[in-house]
Amino acid sequence: MSTPELPADEPVMSAAICPPREAATIVAARIIAAGFTAYFAGGCVRDELLKIEPTDFDLATDALPHDIAKLFRSARGVGESFGVMLVRCRGRTIEVATFRTDGKYEDGRRPSHVRFATEEEDAKRRDFTINGLFQHPITLKVIDYVDGQRDLEARVLRAIGDPAARLNEDRLRTLRAARFAARFSLRVDSATAAAIRDAAGDLTGVSRERVGGEFRRMLTHPTRRAAIELIEEWGLDAPALGEPNSRGELARVAALGHDASFATALAAWRFDRGHRCNASQPGAWRGPLNLSTREAGDLDAICAIVEQLRSAWDFLPVAAQKRLASRPVFSSAVAVLAGENPAQAGTIIERVAVLQEEFGGLEPIPLVSGGDLIALGCAPGPRFKATLDGLYDRQLEGVLTTREHALSIARAEWFFE
Repeated sequence: MSTPELPADEPVMSAAICPPREAATIVAARIIAAGFTAYFAGGCVRDELLKIEPTDFDLATDALPHDIAKLFRSARGVGESFGVMLVRCRGRTIEVATFRTDGKYEDGRRPSHVRFATEEEDAKRRDFTINGLFQHPITLKVIDYVDGQRDLEARVLRAIGDPAARLNEDRLRTLRAARFAARFSLRVDSATAAAIRDAAGDLTGVSRERVGGEFRRMLTHPTRRAAIELIEEWGLDAPALGEPNSRGELARVAALGHDASFATALAAWRFDRGHRCNASQPGAWRGPLNLSTREAGDLDAICAIVEQLRSAWDFLPVAAQKRLASRPVFSSAVAVLAGENPAQAGTIIERVAVLQEEFGGLEPIPLVSGGDLIALGCAPGPRFKATLDGLYDRQLEGVLTTREHALSIARAEWFFE
């Protein structure tokens, strides 16, 4: 395969956005043309060998950071002491890392120092064999120092070198093992699995941001159930969630659709673990998983609505049912409920379809606004809101169908009660 033709000026300055593989190939070609080695590295090689389209392409090279800075005016360092540079190319950002070997890991997350090294040493410092592969961007030859291709063909997840050493270097790798094994349907090598169990009780040095990021990736993927099963089997849920290990059934998680949100998956998992909604203790798992305010709020709301659907839905008046069904996470709550009681969930879905057809739908525009009440001479306050809510409830139930009727009722109730 011929080397891509490069313009005389720096190729990264083009404003046109191109596919990530093309952008990485352009950057790699310029590095190679300057006399250096440059390979696709890690996950993108693994994914292509598995016939999965990579979402981004990283490069590994023997060029030093200052060499990359000379070759690309757009280059900027994000971890130059670790040999990592970012290069902009046609609307994409390509990570370019110098081959290195790591010094001692003292905090369970990152090495105390690195030494720029050979490509073989760089491959052997990585976590799992399936992530230790390189590929030449032009010839497409795979460079494999760790038997990663063999393990991919055998569908095995295996740590590179000594499993215990690899996991102790960065304890987040225990969670990553569950994600990779589930996502790619891999059998975990027995020595690697044993090392994970030995390390399961300790996530020392791993930030909650990184822990939450791993769970976010796992639980928003269709293979979430398999990942959670491994997490619980290995005992990783205890240090990650700050609660005792659980090995319960995952019926609710299993019933979720492929596109379920992170908060929905968390709610399903909480109920599968035997939790109940506790309104006095909002923010469950917010700290351990570094949930955003939105994620934590959605999780609390989903759990609360599930409890309400279980016990009260059939007894709610039309207005209350419509208000509940209009909540942004209502469909998520029904999806969680479907995992424990599909018949009840189905009945609720049918009822909501009927409500959508009645009296202007679930969320019709209010016939009367706060401004209308003020124009009538009503003073804002607790009674003001109660009046608006009462009018809207009667609108939802079909009692009030015109603005004139609603205003007459408001005037009569406000001034003549």
